[in-house]
Amino acid sequence: MARRRRREPETARIDSCTHDGRGIVAGEGKKVFVAGALEGEQVRYLRRKSRRNYDEAELLEILDASPHRIAARCAVFGRCGGCALQHVSDVQQRQIKFQALKDNLQRIGQITSERWLEPMIGPVWNYRRRARLAVKDVQAKGRVLVGFRERHAPYITDMHRCEVLAEPVDSMIDPLSELIGGLSIRARLPQVEVAVADNAVALVFRVLDEPTAEDTALLRDFGADHELRIYLQPGGLESITLLYPESPADALYYDLAEFDVRIAFDAAGFVQVNSEINRRMVHQAIELLDPGPADRVLDLYCGIGNFSLPLARRAGTVLGVEGEAVLVEAATQNAASNGLHNVSFRQADLSAIDGSETWLREGWNKVLLDPARSGAAEIVAAMKSIGAERIVYVSCHPGTLARDAGTLVNDHGYRCEAAGIIDMFPHTAHMESIAVFNK
Repeated sequence: MARRRRREPETARIDSCTHDGRGIVAGEGKKVFVAGALEGEQVRYLRRKSRRNYDEAELLEILDASPHRIAARCAVFGRCGGCALQHVSDVQQRQIKFQALKDNLQRIGQITSERWLEPMIGPVWNYRRRARLAVKDVQAKGRVLVGFRERHAPYITDMHRCEVLAEPVDSMIDPLSELIGGLSIRARLPQVEVAVADNAVALVFRVLDEPTAEDTALLRDFGADHELRIYLQPGGLESITLLYPESPADALYYDLAEFDVRIAFDAAGFVQVNSEINRRMVHQAIELLDPGPADRVLDLYCGIGNFSLPLARRAGTVLGVEGEAVLVEAATQNAASNGLHNVSFRQADLSAIDGSETWLREGWNKVLLDPARSGAAEIVAAMKSIGAERIVYVSCHPGTLARDAGTLVNDHGYRCEAAGIIDMFPHTAHMESIAVFNK
């Protein structure tokens, strides 16, 4: 049996860069993806993994650095899996993501946009108001680790603060480690959910064993000392209960002041992670859709009403459609608490749409979509049944947006009037974008 040849370091110029921070060596043969290398850089690298159509490599040395390379702000950048682009300037991060959007539309959707929107930008540090922190009692380190998982391993990063978490949670890693280390169930507490609302900060502790009276006393004291809402989650989401304080004055919420809307949400429920960018995104989406009193608007994948309620301030009638019953109930309650009577909500599995649903054909002339990463292929395929003249599509994955945009333009006769990126997740590989389509 032939002995496998030992891999040796190689030197090459990086031809381009992916939106998740990997440099690409095109050259001859298979492409090589070099994590952490930037376009134009001369680097030494070592191939680590061989795939069918490409290889993955470790960056060994930068021989000629890109002018866009900067020093990372975080002490554990490169090891922590939370961020992938802290070594790239903010402007270049947005350029990389814009190029990814443009390339995906051309390559997958076989279309281009008639106009490119200016990148939507906001705070790049301390912006993340929702997060799931992993927890592990590591006896070899003599402490409980709290944080994000490592980039290349299933371990929890040994970190002491987080530069992207919203205040005050950014500096709460060590206090949480000390708190959990003092609990009898420290080895049976795998995660903490973080939610930073406009009116409060909430922590949801996932507990696999019931806390003792001493444990709950420590958790309550922690909540009081740091002015937090403390929740326990012994089972599924329905098991979440408030431990401290016993009776808060109001639910967690965020305001969209431009539309005089207040949206309540659950401590472990979905909200957009970047509050300032979310406000700007809602503004831009509604400006692009341009609803008026005569318009009937369909808001698909509506969640708890992030777009539906502001739309109801401008449009004649709004229907929000969502697959999860608990979100439909929350959106309905939010509409009532905001005094909005021209918006309603219904539950429907939008991945199982076939075009025969009667509510699709109720005269909706404008549509807003904000699907998950898997996109909106089924509802886009049924867009002829809706007959909307204008569509705004908010996406968190450029590939599925491009696929669905191709269907709208090439199969249904829409024009891609404008598109652009939304800098919702600075320093990470996550990518938000928006596109508007017109008949």
